[in-house]
Amino acid sequence: MPAKNIPKDRGRGATVNRTPLRFNLSERTQDGDWLDEREAIDGPPQRLRTTVTVEHPRTIITRNTSPDIGFDRSINAYRGCEHGCIYCFARPSHAYHDLSPGLDFESRLFAKPDAARLLVVELSRCGYAVAPIAMGTNTDPYQPIEKDWRITRDCIQILHDCRHPLIITTKSNRVLRDIDLLADMAKDDLVVVALSVTSLDPAIARTLEPRAPHPHKRLEAIGELTRAGVPTHVSVAPVIPAITDHEMEAILEAAAKAGARSASFIPVRLPHEVAPLFRDWLDACFPDRKDKVMAIIQDLRGGRDNDPRYRMRMRGQGVWADLMRTRFAKTCARLGLNQSGRQKLRTDLFRPPEGDQPRLL
Repeated sequence: MPAKNIPKDRGRGATVNRTPLRFNLSERTQDGDWLDEREAIDGPPQRLRTTVTVEHPRTIITRNTSPDIGFDRSINAYRGCEHGCIYCFARPSHAYHDLSPGLDFESRLFAKPDAARLLVVELSRCGYAVAPIAMGTNTDPYQPIEKDWRITRDCIQILHDCRHPLIITTKSNRVLRDIDLLADMAKDDLVVVALSVTSLDPAIARTLEPRAPHPHKRLEAIGELTRAGVPTHVSVAPVIPAITDHEMEAILEAAAKAGARSASFIPVRLPHEVAPLFRDWLDACFPDRKDKVMAIIQDLRGGRDNDPRYRMRMRGQGVWADLMRTRFAKTCARLGLNQSGRQKLRTDLFRPPEGDQPRLL
């Protein structure tokens, strides 16, 4: 897959912008236009800036029938993610917009300001069947632009008022901004929050997920959520062999100490365009072990960079996967994690949105 020779931008995850080719989208070629020669004329490009495009979808709840995901519906307030995690399995979705899953994914974002209004419409439909809605399943609901757009907050407010169950996954301590709503929902067993912690090493985290909050801020968020009565989960994901796998026990210990009740892990996944981007990242950041990393990943994934099969994509296979599972299970047992099983959220308290008519009783 051809790459555009864009210098690595400090503070970004991807090293290049790769042209998406899976959908027969045209690849831009040099045509003599001045844009093709702009670097020679104007010098190297300036620091990459983030742009946000408003998107107006018709619906906001996305459904899935995947047998290895513990929910059947989700809300994604944004497309693309400024956190810039090099391993993000959502990167290929940017190719649908004829944009690169590389730097475009983390700098050319889409926001859905109509999300809360659409959510009211969908929850108001006759016959709506209640089940937990997940947020953070594709891109992070608390990435930096949420500070100004507040789309996640608006959606949580609707779910809070309707007493609708909610699952949040994030790698940002910005979730604490909404602790008032989450703590109130937690009183009725309506919410669980999962914090993703990939590495405790600031140097690794800085290159692996360059615009995500410091790992220790996420651990502090686990503590604050727990003290507020919000059930909190730690997701050690993804586990990257020969780069972060040695930290599994330390992450679980730190999360348990902070107050996490449960934990999970997923070996790194490299679907579609993520694999070549990840290889470029290894070349730039870990050239001394790139071959070892990819050899173990391929052993985990049946000889390929990625194994998309249900039941296998989240678990991996072979001796490396077995070793990870054994280490994880023993550490969780020692720390008392996962003792009470999966958090069960209530669905019997749901009340449809009121619309413009105030509730009388």
